[in-house]
Amino acid sequence: MNTEYLERCIETLEKSYQMIKTVEEGSIDYEMYRNSLVKSFEITLDQSGKLLRKYLLPFFSSKKSVDALSFKDLFRQANKHSILEEDEVIRWFMYRDNRNNTAHDYGRAFAEETLKLMESFIKDVYHLKDIINNG
Repeated sequence: MNTEYLERCIETLEKSYQMIKTVEEGSIDYEMYRNSLVKSFEITLDQSGKLLRKYLLPFFSSKKSVDALSFKDLFRQANKHSILEEDEVIRWFMYRDNRNNTAHDYGRAFAEETLKLMESFIKDVYHLKDIINNG
């Protein structure tokens, strides 16, 4: 399975995360890196779900069955089939809930909440990418 786009998304996310740590909070540069980080988070999360959907296909009788799964159901199935541990799945639910908030609130408080998730999200997305690549 091709994970090149996901890898590029992760690189962008990590770069934005590194850069935001180098500038003063409240500055234009900070806002620029924060906006980039939030957008990269959204894209990386969505791409992770798409690749997991493809990865789960052999566990189902049809593509239609997999396509009918919600994002959270994909991760529940990953746990059911011993692809991801329960604690990982709970974190992916938290990432998704955070992502869903972006559709309603692009404010500062939301962005700061997203920043708090970055360390664990980056680890988890790398782990998922490795599973998809080596599965």
